Amino acid sequence: MIQVLGSSWALLLGIMLLMVGNGIQGTLLGIRGNLEGFSTFEMSIVMSSYFAGFLFGSRMAPELIRKVGHIRVFAALGSFISAVLILYPTLADPVSWSLLRLFIGFCFSGVYVTAESWLNNAADNQNRGKALSLYLIVQMIGIIVAQGLVVVGDPTGFVLFVIPSVLVSIAFAPILLSVSPTPPFDTSRRLSLRALFEISPLGVIGILFVGAAYAVMFGMAGVYGTEAGLTKEKLSYFVASFYVGGLLLQYPIGWLSDRSGRRLLIIICSSIGLTASLVAYLAPGYATLLAAAFFIGGMMGPLYGLLLAHTNDYLEPEEMAAASSGMMFVNGVGAIVGPLAAGWLMGPLGAGGFFLVLGALLSVLIAYAVWRSTRRAAIPVDATGGIVSVMPQASLVAVEVAQEVYVEALEEQMDNGEEGQTETDGRRSAQ
Repeated sequence: MIQVLGSSWALLLGIMLLMVGNGIQGTLLGIRGNLEGFSTFEMSIVMSSYFAGFLFGSRMAPELIRKVGHIRVFAALGSFISAVLILYPTLADPVSWSLLRLFIGFCFSGVYVTAESWLNNAADNQNRGKALSLYLIVQMIGIIVAQGLVVVGDPTGFVLFVIPSVLVSIAFAPILLSVSPTPPFDTSRRLSLRALFEISPLGVIGILFVGAAYAVMFGMAGVYGTEAGLTKEKLSYFVASFYVGGLLLQYPIGWLSDRSGRRLLIIICSSIGLTASLVAYLAPGYATLLAAAFFIGGMMGPLYGLLLAHTNDYLEPEEMAAASSGMMFVNGVGAIVGPLAAGWLMGPLGAGGFFLVLGALLSVLIAYAVWRSTRRAAIPVDATGGIVSVMPQASLVAVEVAQEVYVEALEEQMDNGEEGQTETDGRRSAQ
């Protein structure tokens, strides 16, 4: 781990600063939108636009990089992000903000693709998994730090918009000055959505609903806090609790995934998230909100990784990276719809609609996972690999790298004589 940090510290520092800038943006817009008089549904459109831009960017960024190179794409998109961040307070209307969020989502997607391909190139087969783990930790720390910065300025002014703009601009300095040479770029062949669904229905449907729930959490938590009347300080702690939970519970759930059935753990994690959502809705005291946010956030990241790993259980190793694009697309569709559903319900139901949407999404996932458990037998625990360490906000590059790390770990397990029924008949006959 120390070796990875020593060789990639500049890149990881830059990524953390990017996440700080992005984290401030989401919470701050929720506060400022309320002060500007935007309706809850208007804010849901604003928040959903980011994920639409991110999905579009994940499809277009690889082609941009192939045409003009990493450095040009990185520098250009970074400049656009900095500009958009300081345009928000000058164009304070829902339509402008939606367009800006659409554009900044596209830009962040391209920046993540570029940075993650650099990180992958800087790692080797021996430390790629550790590099990915560090990347995940840095992402979470960046978002948590961002919530602390929200309280340092007045949301009605310009300072809180300038801070993330400056941080994003600074983020590119260590990356562009320290990372060399630029890596070659390529992505794996794609596996069609239809084929992916036929192979793992729970994986595809689960990713759809987890993507929607994560987007509600990431995009609408700030809107909920302002609707619920939380002070700026309380709101920042509330939003931070989601990501503290995600950071601290990732490892324990990963440990459990190596020792229990995958579908059972998906149901348990979803049930914990559902229970936390219902408790927060029924008894929304501040301490309850913090605890609920901790457990909801603690379930979201691991659930995404568990569903990817569950899908991998029914794929051949050479298909796993190819499945990344389809899973990313499904995740992106869910992320676009999730905030819109939350905004639509929070209008008539009030702030509590935020937790009702989260609970409803997790309820559907639980019901579907239980139903799928009756349709085919689970693969034995000793014939599965570990959890896929990646967050729902990761780009295609990070998901593919995570899949490659998963395959390497699976092959090592097989080499050690622990493969169990991992051959084609063992994976596919269970369908």
